[in-house]
Amino acid sequence: MSEQYELEGAVRESFGKGAARKLRAAGQTPAVVYGHGTDPVHVSVNTHALGLIVRHANALIDLSVDGKKHLVLVKDVQKDPVRQIIEHVDLVVVRRGEKVEVEVPVHVTGESFSGTNALQELTALRLSVPATSIPDSLETSVEGFEEGTQVLAGQIELPKGAELLDDPEQLVVHIVVPRATVTEENEEGAAEEAASEEEAAE
Repeated sequence: MSEQYELEGAVRESFGKGAARKLRAAGQTPAVVYGHGTDPVHVSVNTHALGLIVRHANALIDLSVDGKKHLVLVKDVQKDPVRQIIEHVDLVVVRRGEKVEVEVPVHVTGESFSGTNALQELTALRLSVPATSIPDSLETSVEGFEEGTQVLAGQIELPKGAELLDDPEQLVVHIVVPRATVTEENEEGAAEEAASEEEAAE
């Protein structure tokens, strides 16, 4: 399950691009906290600490602002497309026991049958899960699977309390023989057939 992190925030009084640049120069990142019918709260948080947290998908944070605690989920991270610096982050308020909609990465494990490859069509699945029990990832094994085998979204094991929101018939992984291998086998087969015909003619 996703780890819970702690983060300190300070209410922002200044807004706009100039104010945001000053914050980032001081090692702070602008953020907004919203959800559950409350007015949005504009805050700033430590850039380094935030950067470590957002490396993890669906990070759950105990955010402390002026002595008040907020349980929040990282909803959206805006980055500079060139420098990859975090420019802004959206934090949505959640409550213990409630369910939230999240995208959870799917990791493929194991080795499919010799000579085949496992092609992953979906890298994440949308789930409804308890806010405090969001899985870090989902796993599906393709150990020994032969060509043509498919793994559908509905076949992937989910943690207790989780509900799949995507179409259960969606293709997640399928096992194929690389095209180059198929071509080589066809060429070998054609060569053997030609050799057999020559021998018969002689």
